Amino acid sequence: MPSDKLAIYANDLQDLAARDRLRRLSPRSGFDFSSNDYLGLAQSPRIKRAIAAAMEAGTPVGAGGARLLRGNCAEHERLEAEAARFFGVDSALVFGSGYVANFAVLATLPQADDLLVLDALVHASTHEGARASRARICQFAHNDASAAEDKILAWRRDGGVGRPWIVVESLYSMDGDIAPLNDLIAVAERHDAFVVIDEAHATGVHGPQGRGLAARFEGRDDVVVVHTCGKALGAAGALVTAHRVLRDILVNRARPFIFATAPSPLMAVAVTEALAILQDEPQRQQKLTELMAFAHRAIVARFGATWSSTQIIPYIVGDNARAMTLAAGLQRRGFDVRGIRPPTVPAGTARLRLSLTLNVDEAAITALLDTLVELEGEQQWRSASSSRAPTPASARPYSPPA
Repeated sequence: MPSDKLAIYANDLQDLAARDRLRRLSPRSGFDFSSNDYLGLAQSPRIKRAIAAAMEAGTPVGAGGARLLRGNCAEHERLEAEAARFFGVDSALVFGSGYVANFAVLATLPQADDLLVLDALVHASTHEGARASRARICQFAHNDASAAEDKILAWRRDGGVGRPWIVVESLYSMDGDIAPLNDLIAVAERHDAFVVIDEAHATGVHGPQGRGLAARFEGRDDVVVVHTCGKALGAAGALVTAHRVLRDILVNRARPFIFATAPSPLMAVAVTEALAILQDEPQRQQKLTELMAFAHRAIVARFGATWSSTQIIPYIVGDNARAMTLAAGLQRRGFDVRGIRPPTVPAGTARLRLSLTLNVDEAAITALLDTLVELEGEQQWRSASSSRAPTPASARPYSPPA
């Protein structure tokens, strides 16, 4: 039994378990339908060779300090220069993770009189960064540009005198849907606002050469973009692209940058090579696009509707326990599918998050969907035999990417 000192924590864990929210670490196994390694670069021989060559040439494993001390390595600067060129921007700054990058941008750049206007479904790191800022915060209905504008207008009517910051993800990690960037940029132009766009799940997958869904807006003075390096780029860290003035403010004012040990120079080498792969091997992006199209057609054939138009496919179950039972059943059959429960997603929307990567093929997708149909049938039979109606999976109309 835990001591009295630990009782409050033990009770918290018991409460999570009672609500089917208790999380445990589990090993990876089976076909990959849960990772964000969309282009299969985490095991790229080219990236491995680039890292091996860098180590042979003397690149250290660790930076040894913060960038403003001795931790600023040639590899970091080379990556930032290459990223600025690749994304067509004035400058880039590397961070240790997407979480840290989002937190740093939002905690640092908005000023005390400003307004942060967050999409209701943005990542937890964005909310944490906003709370650490000096600006006022509000949320708008997911993917509703008009609602974002209404928040800005209401703030002005209440005497708001600073500058609005509209904060969104280009592709949402749990629903697989795409932000209306054209409309949001138009709102920003009408209200002299900045726009912060998290491209975490779009970088490498969407846009020309995998530059993301915000590629046509990136490089503007009023747009800040975060590109995560630990998903489609197969490495770790994140890149923030922005006008050099904003980049220099982050260097001078962002505490997560100033006081953190710099990312490994070897990760900078890995990301630099990943950007080169995006340019040299366009077939990866094309193959994933074809895999997405195949999966969505297969889903429509089995379920009558699809649940997204991207590489992230949410199968919304509703009930927490039922979602985890389905996930466990798929795992037993050799498919690495994870159940997602509140508070990661809204209450009543527990789901299977199906992720498409180049680590699987059409045959694996077909087998997964056939197994899901079979398991759903088994659950419905058990539910009916115990006089409990099954919770239907939500379906959504098909909408192609913009």
